[in-house]
Amino acid sequence: MRTIDLRSDTVTKPDRGMLDAMMAAEVGDDVFGEDPTVSLLQEMVADLLGKEEALFVPTGTMCNQIAVRLHTSPSDEVLLDAGSHIRNYEGGAAAALSGVQLFPIPGERGIISVSQVEASIRTGYEWEPRPRLLCVENTHNKAGGTIYPLERIIELGDTARKHGMGYHMDGARIWNAAVASGTSEHDFAAPFDTVSVCLSKGLGTPLGSVLAGSKEIMTDARRYRKLFGGGMRQIGYIAAAGIYALNNNRTSLALDHEKAQLLARGLDSFASVDIKLSNVETNIAIFDVVGGRTALQVLSELKDKGVQMVPFGPHTIRATTHRDLTMSDIEFALDRAKAVLN
Repeated sequence: MRTIDLRSDTVTKPDRGMLDAMMAAEVGDDVFGEDPTVSLLQEMVADLLGKEEALFVPTGTMCNQIAVRLHTSPSDEVLLDAGSHIRNYEGGAAAALSGVQLFPIPGERGIISVSQVEASIRTGYEWEPRPRLLCVENTHNKAGGTIYPLERIIELGDTARKHGMGYHMDGARIWNAAVASGTSEHDFAAPFDTVSVCLSKGLGTPLGSVLAGSKEIMTDARRYRKLFGGGMRQIGYIAAAGIYALNNNRTSLALDHEKAQLLARGLDSFASVDIKLSNVETNIAIFDVVGGRTALQVLSELKDKGVQMVPFGPHTIRATTHRDLTMSDIEFALDRAKAVLN
């Protein structure tokens, strides 16, 4: 049976051009700093983000957790939106690996305000944890691919510096934000001390993320990568996929956004779906199921029809478009979903 996989933009597989680039890569031992392809990828990402250096790591979670460790000491506090990936989808790693606690701020579709941050800053009593890091996620996964406005990013950065906090962006899908908004990755990244970006979400690589920042902070980042088990050897074969993706796959993200719009409009026509079309800004469509059924019940029925999505709450479902799907695939998915959602 034909299956349309809308679970995530991480389910993509390398195309022939990417595979050819991987097999042709020149490699070395990256723990010794001797893999030229990894070095080139890191230079490319640092340049794109306007940072001095960058570091290739296996996963987005490791990327974010290295950043948390860089900016904090045990018993410190990290301020971030309540729905953020660092808080919800990284296994409690901030507590386990850095000994910090997370202060959740209820943002509006994942976007927090300066006044909320100011109200969350501890007053400095000895019995209170010290706020040491402010994190922003752009685009915001759990909020439905929300794009952070650049003005808000700058304002929050000024606030973080005023209170002596580090400033980190979880930019796993920054490529989507840049394409959809017209704001460059460089401009989005400029206010931050550290930025993490993902190569396997949207861009289609098999794995890998990159952390960028100043030369001084990235020296410590390399140490923490090793400490967290992320030192890799002849990893240039994978880094070559990242280079290929950056050179060839970024602009095509606009097509993924068009697919999400088509999907959202189709979902909006179904009686059992509650979706706000204006919330679909990039490649993620989040909707609620009405009528009494749970998200898991609906997802089971959709899977039987050859359509896969993921639960995002008791009655909430997320669908994510990606480069391995065509417009006809989206139309096929909607046709199959009609019997379940209409």
